[in-house]
Amino acid sequence: MIDNFFTSGWLFNESERDLESRYQMVNIGLLLSSISLIYGMLGNIIRDVSGLIMLEFFLLCVNLILFFILRKYRESFENVSLVITAQFTFLFLFLVYISEPSALKHIWLFTYPIILLYFQNTRNAIYWLIFTLIILLIAPVQAFVEVQYSLFQVTYISFVLIVVSVIIYFYQVKMDAAKDLILEQQDMLRKFNVELADQLKELKLQDQLLTAQSKQAVMGEMISMIAHQWRQPLSTITLQISNLHIKKALGKEVGEEEVDKTLSEISDTILYLSDTVDDFQTYFHPHKEISRIEVHELIQRAINFTLPRVNEKGIEIVLQKSDKAIISTYINEIIQVLLNILNNAIDALNEANKENPKIIISLQNNQKSIVVKIKDNADGIKDENISHLFEPYFSTKCKNGTGLGLYMSQMIMQKQFGTMIEVKTSSNGSTFIIEIPRSVS
Repeated sequence: MIDNFFTSGWLFNESERDLESRYQMVNIGLLLSSISLIYGMLGNIIRDVSGLIMLEFFLLCVNLILFFILRKYRESFENVSLVITAQFTFLFLFLVYISEPSALKHIWLFTYPIILLYFQNTRNAIYWLIFTLIILLIAPVQAFVEVQYSLFQVTYISFVLIVVSVIIYFYQVKMDAAKDLILEQQDMLRKFNVELADQLKELKLQDQLLTAQSKQAVMGEMISMIAHQWRQPLSTITLQISNLHIKKALGKEVGEEEVDKTLSEISDTILYLSDTVDDFQTYFHPHKEISRIEVHELIQRAINFTLPRVNEKGIEIVLQKSDKAIISTYINEIIQVLLNILNNAIDALNEANKENPKIIISLQNNQKSIVVKIKDNADGIKDENISHLFEPYFSTKCKNGTGLGLYMSQMIMQKQFGTMIEVKTSSNGSTFIIEIPRSVS
């Protein structure tokens, strides 16, 4: 409310702060001048000095008119400032001409340069100051009005006015330079914001393009991963069917129980393939189904998918039993991770051509998690390959590997369970360590 009064009800933008401050000074000047005039009128009435009452009343009316004009016509500011400057100038000179030095106590007159510099621009202020100084200096020597001030006194007043004016002038120059610098920086900031907005718009378009490209890349990678996950189970199905055909071809009797068992295993494998597709469809879905399962049963499911391969290669898988533990988890994701690591161990043992190839799976029950260790007795992993082990498309199997199994396993553990697969290796084999939370949220 007060700020609105001193700016005459007008609003100013960032580039008009100087004009806003001048509005405030003019209104403050009018307000203080009006209060002084009212005080002077009351004092003169009490002292029964009627000579100045009409002049003071006239000046008060002028102030009220100027208040109204400032609030009605914004473009009238310069004219109002001119009227106030003239009013103050002539009042100043009038008091010098008719008052006695001892009665006037003219210290307050030295605020005059401040009025000039705030109410007028620099050029007009200089003109008004020169005019005032000339009228002051001729006051003691002119013959029209008897003046009580001596030539020394008006010279002293003039000198002080000049000194104060120079000081205020240089201060105002510094303020104007600072204002110009601020305006320049504001202009630079506006240009920077425009350029930044353009760059953000361009980056947004690039981001949309990259998003589209990344979706295509993810789709291609997902297809590669599905193919990788399907390859081993499909090989298992093919191997199981081939075993039945070979036995028939050799004239061996194939019992109904064996056929039912093989069909049941094939059915489980096909169900796993279907679940794998569902898992990839919901991989980035925030609300996946969580199931409860005993951890040994979960690991045994993964082992069952590898049995045709390990039996063919003569590899022994040992699951070291520990205390039973029920976990709430994403079952198929854990099976995928275990199956990838088991297949990796089988491949390593096959390449090492060990006499007694073996995979040992051990469990460690912790308070909040189950630690699964899968150890093989192959030749270990070369030092230069360790750092690249979980990178996509990195494989030591040349044309026989896609390089996606371990990468996908690490990605599943990080995203779904917040843990990482660790690897320890030596010339006696490698150990993959998986930490499975007892409960996922």
